[in-house]
Amino acid sequence: MSEPPVERPLFANPHIRQALAMRHERGGLAAARFLGQRVRSSLRLIWVLRRLSYPRDLDQMIHLLVDRPFGEAQAFFALQRSSEIRALLARLHPLRPQVVVEIGTAGGGTLYLLTRIAADDARIVSIDLPQGKFGGGYGAWRAPFYRSFARRAQRVELLRLDSHTPAARQRLASRLRGSPIDVLFIDGDHHYEGVARDFRDYSPLVRSGGCVVLHDICPDPGQPDNQVPRLWGEMRSAYRTEELVEGAGSGYGIGVLWL
Repeated sequence: MSEPPVERPLFANPHIRQALAMRHERGGLAAARFLGQRVRSSLRLIWVLRRLSYPRDLDQMIHLLVDRPFGEAQAFFALQRSSEIRALLARLHPLRPQVVVEIGTAGGGTLYLLTRIAADDARIVSIDLPQGKFGGGYGAWRAPFYRSFARRAQRVELLRLDSHTPAARQRLASRLRGSPIDVLFIDGDHHYEGVARDFRDYSPLVRSGGCVVLHDICPDPGQPDNQVPRLWGEMRSAYRTEELVEGAGSGYGIGVLWL
């Protein structure tokens, strides 16, 4: 398989292209202001995030990443509900996971939060499909920022590959060097076959006593392509599970499956 094409910084990201297109209708000055806001907010946000720790600064983390105070110009964010991600972090922190694998990087906010509850010398690997349909495809310019989330002796590694390919699984295995996964967070392909394949391919790498986390387990009428709820419904009778859900029938929701 050939390597994905190299993306140009900033402009290659589909979210930025869309925002720039909207601003183009209002004139070049608005586009320039947007890019200036994005650069300034990115640098400021990274500077602040690198100085926060869990659980002391959790409220500030949630505000910055979930509430997105910089608006649409904010490049780094977590597509989560505050109460749900809080509850998940509280359950994962006591594990002090040494190996964390995330499938689906998107805005990098969840990746950042996982670094804060992982062990000081943890290895965190995030796999993301370039130009992925479900929020994936971050531009190459983001990679140094995502790696900077690592704290102390942690190592954040990014695999910009299709998680469904043998190459991705082989690359991950070579990075882990035989170490089992403590926490596997699946938030990539939301089609039934896609999320089921991620579970089937990567859950065998999770140690006994570890957990698999699925995001978006709640049906959402506005997102008919999200078929994670179907797979989650099948898993509840086969594994010890826990649901972290605020409300009902409105999408999102986190499912924790204990192995």
